[in-house]
Amino acid sequence: MDFAQPEHITAGQYYDERAAKLSALIDEELKREYARRKDAARREIKVMLLGQAESGKSTLQKQFQLYYASQTLDHERPSWRPVVYFNVLKALRMTLDELDYEFTSQSQSQSRQAEDPNAITEIPIASSSLPPPVLSTDLLATQREIGELRAQLLPVVALEDTLASDLSGGVSVSGGRTGAYVRAGWQGLVTSAWALGDSRSAAPPRGRRSEESVQLAAKTLASTSEPIKALWAHRAVKRLLDAKKLRLEESAPFFLNNIDRIAEPDFLPTNDDILNVRLQTLGVMEHTFPINMGGVTYDWKLYDVGGARGQADLLKKKLAAGIKVRKYITSYGDRPNVYENVSDYFRSHFMQVHRRKDLAKRSLYVHFTSMLDIKATQSIIANVGEVILRQHIEQIGLA
Repeated sequence: MDFAQPEHITAGQYYDERAAKLSALIDEELKREYARRKDAARREIKVMLLGQAESGKSTLQKQFQLYYASQTLDHERPSWRPVVYFNVLKALRMTLDELDYEFTSQSQSQSRQAEDPNAITEIPIASSSLPPPVLSTDLLATQREIGELRAQLLPVVALEDTLASDLSGGVSVSGGRTGAYVRAGWQGLVTSAWALGDSRSAAPPRGRRSEESVQLAAKTLASTSEPIKALWAHRAVKRLLDAKKLRLEESAPFFLNNIDRIAEPDFLPTNDDILNVRLQTLGVMEHTFPINMGGVTYDWKLYDVGGARGQADLLKKKLAAGIKVRKYITSYGDRPNVYENVSDYFRSHFMQVHRRKDLAKRSLYVHFTSMLDIKATQSIIANVGEVILRQHIEQIGLA
């Protein structure tokens, strides 16, 4: 635009006109920016995931991402590799620790019994259908076998703390808690250029150290896959699991049963791997997905309040194991202790509390599912997404 001063006007008039033109340009730009922001706000949908610890919020977020924005999950896939490794190492360490505890306890019991045959030893309360104790007549043989496996697995188990530190970005958590705790942006710390397949680029120091740890864990898992399988299949571990003395995270069997695949040099986590991993989150994690619904792209923002881990729906398993609901919820009374009746009771109870407590008269939709069941959960996500979108359209005045 030409702001040259014509000869027939004064300097004052020239500067006044120039200022007016600049002001008009600025006004137009502000109007366009306001319209752009208003349009963006109309297409922005915010969803907060709330729930108690281990209720499956993070797993639901991943299911949501898998359903609506699977391409973003594909981009993040390399960053989940160290998390899978960490879950495997944690399961191995917990198994070996529990075996050591069991060995020590029963060895001491046998020693007391040998010193005083008439001594009364503590007998665990258990049904007669439980399998025999881990340590029986084959005590020494079992200890020797587990000791040999422990020696072979020591190099890989020793990497647990290193991976936890890298995933946590080197930040410790107060209160003496150990393990991997991640905050928003954690994936950038472990996804270096090498993890994405570009060896020409240099990773930052923290990313470089993380990648070195991941590669070391991969190589060590590959070299110890056979003893890992031997430990997981050992009769002592099976007896601990059957007696419910070994309480691993629910995803541990999934990973240990797939150790051959995980130990492959070119291992890349599958969707099931990503859904099964357990990783503690701290703070509020924001996840943004551009979602096309009805030909219109909406910017969905999911907020996951940290401090929880995903967990599968255990109701059927607990009922099948003979656990009585009325023992813990007296109001359940003498209703049948089967899934259909129990789930109906919980559904009715939640809806009753909602009607009594919700002053805003919001709609409540109750669904029973496992966060690890992709088909069932994504069917729910599709239905919930439509409900949220309809409410959003009504609120912004497009209905």
